[in-house]
Amino acid sequence: MVNHHDTGYKELFSYPELVRQLIEGFAPPEVSGMMDFSTLTDHSGNYITPLFNEKFEDKVWSVEVNWEGIRQRVFVYLLLEFQSTVDHRLPIRMLHYVACFYDHLIKTKVTTARKGMPPIFPVVLYNGSKRWTAKADIYRMIRPEPPVFLRVYQPHLRYYLVNESAFTEDELAERDTPLSGIFEVEKASKDVEALQGAVKRLAARIRAHPEKARLDEVITRWLKRHLRRLGAEAEQALEQINSLVEDNAMLAENLQTWAEKERQKGRQEGQRLAAINLLKLDLLTDEQIAQTTGLPLDEVKVLRSDPEVSPRFAGEFPCETVG
Repeated sequence: MVNHHDTGYKELFSYPELVRQLIEGFAPPEVSGMMDFSTLTDHSGNYITPLFNEKFEDKVWSVEVNWEGIRQRVFVYLLLEFQSTVDHRLPIRMLHYVACFYDHLIKTKVTTARKGMPPIFPVVLYNGSKRWTAKADIYRMIRPEPPVFLRVYQPHLRYYLVNESAFTEDELAERDTPLSGIFEVEKASKDVEALQGAVKRLAARIRAHPEKARLDEVITRWLKRHLRRLGAEAEQALEQINSLVEDNAMLAENLQTWAEKERQKGRQEGQRLAAINLLKLDLLTDEQIAQTTGLPLDEVKVLRSDPEVSPRFAGEFPCETVG
């Protein structure tokens, strides 16, 4: 499933630093604790499954782990599905994807059926606003539940869900990473002033990171794409910004200008709605309405001439009666 979040997030998770921040900050500690993140290796590719006949563009990584006191190269593949809406087929898709990926490993001679398959850690990163309601394990999709003697023969594959909207501002602030800053920007996108603060904190976290040059470049590109989805005014705020770190002063000024424009638009809309309500009452003159609401007199007169707004004009153009 391809959506408008895919392109930006795919590039973000092409960087091992952000993969590490995802696992360390949002996966179970028993998983992240056994991983040596310095060994992260990108294994991403496009794989077509017979069931869905579509390309999967998720990111796949391997990492070396310490498991039961033994250090070995165990391939823990990280499958990232960037969903903006709930996909109830996801457990089926994930099972098919894993089978297809195992087949790819055999065909590319990474392993053989005799040697066995590496373990996989499937992760779903969800950034939608709707509550996540898909089953976490394909077994939970089997209804009615089979009798006990059949349960062992049913398919099982569970994925780990990272739901951005489930984390509070305080929880994201505690993680204090560029990735948690990205999540904050996503959550704040409907509030211009909240977005200002989130972008400022994101820039500060990038500046504090040891790989700030690499992360600054990719996150700046992501932020530009993200603001483009919010509209032309938002896009203009970053039009001349090439670095969240180096152009921080210009960024702050541009975001402030955008916020002022949004507030002005909100005030004007409020004035217009107030004027419409007063016109419908038909108790005040146009001058009195303009003075009361702050809406320019010319705009009040235009609203007055609208038969859907002013009762004074509503009956002036009756429909012809055919008889």
